[in-house]
Order: sequence, then C-alpha cells, then structure tokens
Amino acid sequence: MIDKFVRTAAEALAGVRSGATVLIGGFGQVGTPNALIEALSELDLRDLTVVSNNAGTGTHGLARIMAEGRVRKIVCSFPRSAGSVVLEELYREGRIELEIVPQGTLAERLRAAGAGIPAFWTPTAAGTLLAEGKETRVFDGRTCVLEHALKGDVALIEAWAADRWGNLTYRRSGRNFNPIMAMAADFTVAQTQHVAELGALDPEAIVTPGVFVDRVVHIPYGDPDLGKPLY
Repeated sequence: MIDKFVRTAAEALAGVRSGATVLIGGFGQVGTPNALIEALSELDLRDLTVVSNNAGTGTHGLARIMAEGRVRKIVCSFPRSAGSVVLEELYREGRIELEIVPQGTLAERLRAAGAGIPAFWTPTAAGTLLAEGKETRVFDGRTCVLEHALKGDVALIEAWAADRWGNLTYRRSGRNFNPIMAMAADFTVAQTQHVAELGALDPEAIVTPGVFVDRVVHIPYGDPDLGKPLY
C-alpha cells in the first residue's frame, strides 16, 4: 500500500545531505513550507545551495539557516525585502554567494528542469549586469540570453491538500513556485494543511501528481477565516 505520509517534518527530511541544492517554494510568506524550513535548520548541514523567490525575513526560517553558516549560495529574485537583514550582512562580509535571477526567468529555469529541457533563450536581462558572462544570440533583431535549467536535489513545498499517494492541490496564491519546484527536484517533500482520503481529490484540481512527490507531512495551520477546507 502506497502511503507517503510521515509523522514529523524531521522524518520527512531524513537523508538530506550537506552540499545539496534545496528548492524552497513560496512567494513571500504565502505557500512557504515553514515547518520544513525550521526542520531543515535543525539538521547539521553545510554548503547548501538554496533556491527561493526571496531570501527570508527576520532571524527565523531561511534567515536562520543562512545566519548559522549553512548556506554557501542562494539563488533568488528578491534578495532584499522588508526584514531581510541577514543576507545583506552575510553578502557584505563575503560569507555567502548570491545569484539574482529575474522572477520569470527563475520560474522558467525551474520549469525547464522539470520538463527535461537543458536550456532556453530569453530576452529578459539582455544588456544588463545579470547577463554578464552568459551566451547571447540575436533572434529577429532581439538579443536573447541563454539560461540553463535549474535542478534541485531536494524540493520543500507547501500544499493545501494531499492524499496518501502524494497528489497535491493548492489554494489560490499558494500555487506559486510550489508546483514547478516539485517537478524540478530529485526528491520532493511536501507539507500539507489538509489530508484527503484517497480518491476524494478532484482529478481536475490536482496540480502536482503524486509521481513527483516522495514524502508528505501534515502541518495543520493557517487562518481559520480563510474558509472551510476544500477537502
């Protein structure tokens, strides 16, 4: 019987090793797998490459992992946002590498990894500092930059509902980087707010099929005023 649920976030992350490239879903604080990030911060890991839309806030979660020196490099679109003080200090002191990727390009690099596409051309960032050192080519009179797929060893994502096979649905803005990151990693761990019986999820509503998910942990949290669970 297939049952991908595990009891705790710590158990869900068993086997994650130093040097891994970790994809972390979410958009700001929406759809962010906070429990998995906290569990990751408890592991004795080093030299991680983290791929995230932003670089964390305050001194908890992703910011804590970076402050403790566990992250060698971060790839993100928004390195600075309200409360993102940790990365700024680390980068200024030369203690972390930073690769800034335009948000649409970041999404497409992840999608390409999940689709088995090694690279693609895009006009985004052409002629800017972000294109320095990258191959360029002109298409129909427009300069484009060659961008490579961005694959992860591990993806940490957050879903709205999941069944024991790992089929996932998302709620509204929670469907951001989570689905494409689930497909772009060798090993995907999902935390879910709700648990659905097998067969209860509408197939048309399943965004991430269970074939892309390896472990699931139930983390029931959220604003009760958002409405009744879909499942």
